[in-house]
Amino acid sequence: MGPLKGLKIIEMAGIGPGPFCGMVLADLGAEVIRVDRVSAAGTGSRQEPANRGKRSIAVDLKSQEGVEIVLKLVEDADAIFEGFRPGVMERLGLGPDICLERNKKIVFGRMTGWGQDGPLADAAGHDINYISLSGALAAIGRPDSPPVPPLNLIGDFGGGGMLLALGLVSALFEARGSGEGQVVDAAMTDGSALLMTMIYSMKGSGFWQDSTGSNLLDGGAHFYDTYECKDGKFISIGSIEPQFYKLLRELASLEDSIYDNQMSRENWPDLKKEIAKVFLNKTRDEWCDLMEGTDVCFAPVLSMWEAPQHPHNVARKTFIELEGLDQPAPAPRFSKTVSEVRSPPALAGEHTDEILNEIGIDSDQIKILRTQGGVA
Repeated sequence: MGPLKGLKIIEMAGIGPGPFCGMVLADLGAEVIRVDRVSAAGTGSRQEPANRGKRSIAVDLKSQEGVEIVLKLVEDADAIFEGFRPGVMERLGLGPDICLERNKKIVFGRMTGWGQDGPLADAAGHDINYISLSGALAAIGRPDSPPVPPLNLIGDFGGGGMLLALGLVSALFEARGSGEGQVVDAAMTDGSALLMTMIYSMKGSGFWQDSTGSNLLDGGAHFYDTYECKDGKFISIGSIEPQFYKLLRELASLEDSIYDNQMSRENWPDLKKEIAKVFLNKTRDEWCDLMEGTDVCFAPVLSMWEAPQHPHNVARKTFIELEGLDQPAPAPRFSKTVSEVRSPPALAGEHTDEILNEIGIDSDQIKILRTQGGVA
């Protein structure tokens, strides 16, 4: 089982980056218990990958009995994390101070867009807003067009859920030595800014210009972009290094001297038009036959329907099938403590009785709690 085997983590049910964080931790071997609302009991789907490998208990967080159940879980847990607006957990009676009183080693993770403080802390927002504030969104797009939303990968999942998972594991490592937990404030504005570190360093050196589609990594360079093929499908080229660019020229028959000065930025717009014509001469599969597996730095642009079937992904088992659904496999990989998906996504409240038994609540008490609406 994964390297986090033995850790018990409480996830306060939410959407987006929170469930993703819990999935990553569960994939790596942690026991993740999702606390769902009573009103959600019995809902959900077996085809929600972000909830795989977890158990669920449905609790009425507005009742004292429900709050006490969560605190009992905290007493025996290593970490708890939530994705509510600042102050919500405190109003529920489940804030960091109370949880740390129950368990001084508990690590308390907090996932928000704007952070726990600052002028915008209490405002609503979504991924697109958070990456707007960090400078990430403005850097993505084509000339003379609005910035392009990169799905919600940068704020929610990269700068949010993934960094929260890292923050929790880091704080848990520290707690093993100090014997004391702490609060992890994971803000998507902070996280998406951190992901932009290299781009900000390019800006600082003067190498990055303040205009989209004119830089090395934003589609400005003719040797780093996507191109349409004869069949309407696309390929990606990333021939940055001189030796890779040389091979690109050889395999694509780019013999004209106009391609000689690779890093001459003023020539990039014209060269992009010329090389685009070249790639229209063959289908995507024909370019794959010619370039895939070479040092050109080449790949076909695959849809989500195609990606699980690509030979490389098949060989590495990059995707798995669970409950009839293709989904990404656990990552990264470990040579000894192999990660795995231990169970399909749980329905809300599916393990309520089981989890209550584990914290010392017997069947008679469970019946009373259910009758009162404290659990479901």
